[in-house]
Amino acid sequence: MKFAILSRNGKLYSTRRLVEAARERGHSVRVLDPLRCYMRISSEGFDMRYKGKPISDYGAVVPRIGASITRYGCAVLRQFELMGSYSPNSASAIARARDKLRCHQVLAAHGIGLPVTVFGDNPDDTGDLLAMLGPPPHVIKLNEGTQGAGVMLTEKPSASRATIETLRGLYANFLVQEFIAEAKGADLRCFVVGDTVVAAMRRLAPQGDFRSNLHRGGTARPVRPTRAEVATAVHAAQILGLGVAGVDLIRSKRGPLVLEVNSSPGLEGIEAATGIDVAGAVIEQIAAAALKQHTSNTNLTDS
Repeated sequence: MKFAILSRNGKLYSTRRLVEAARERGHSVRVLDPLRCYMRISSEGFDMRYKGKPISDYGAVVPRIGASITRYGCAVLRQFELMGSYSPNSASAIARARDKLRCHQVLAAHGIGLPVTVFGDNPDDTGDLLAMLGPPPHVIKLNEGTQGAGVMLTEKPSASRATIETLRGLYANFLVQEFIAEAKGADLRCFVVGDTVVAAMRRLAPQGDFRSNLHRGGTARPVRPTRAEVATAVHAAQILGLGVAGVDLIRSKRGPLVLEVNSSPGLEGIEAATGIDVAGAVIEQIAAAALKQHTSNTNLTDS
């Protein structure tokens, strides 16, 4: 099968591993910088070029779209979809997952456990907004932050108000959440492929921090998630329409709570922690689903 991987840097670990896994399984694969893809859109059809040459006939597209290029990257992915390529994560699903507020609203509407979250815009409502949440500590998150960036912990009401006022002054979009003390600075990253958690690791925040992200100095070890945690992770990914996702959970007194659903989860940390060929599982799932879609489309055409 002919694969395209949308990535700005072919040397990144996750991109390299996906290329290796695809070639090991006999697929042809090419890394495309989404910012160098440009499109022609008309009622007569859809075309795309890359560095001056037409690109088409990709059976599967694996999106590795960074948060800073979400809008354009999703437009490129959508064009591939309209040209008949299969992607495990659609452009609309990626956009849905990237918006933390929208993501939380959608998951909560389907009964997924989450930390209590509040959101407001007017400074006059800050006091009542925090009263809706309850006493600190509070976790304040930028709406489109990644890898722990833009996540703050405030331990006093005055600190929460001051942080909120500062972010509003910067015209930043953010959420405020309850702090789950019993998690003790740890979370679970469940790597979902299709309807399966293919690997999971427990991440622990470094001393003096509450963020467990490996990019922030956190440590990781393999873990076997409970049935409830597996069910929650898979259901959350499916609700958002993601065939490949990194679902971050914390263990609380009221069961597993979803912190975030990542539509472009990194492979380096989880492969190192678990020793599992996650890239291979991703490629195999995508190839099978793409073949099924192609067969279905062919049958529809023949009929």
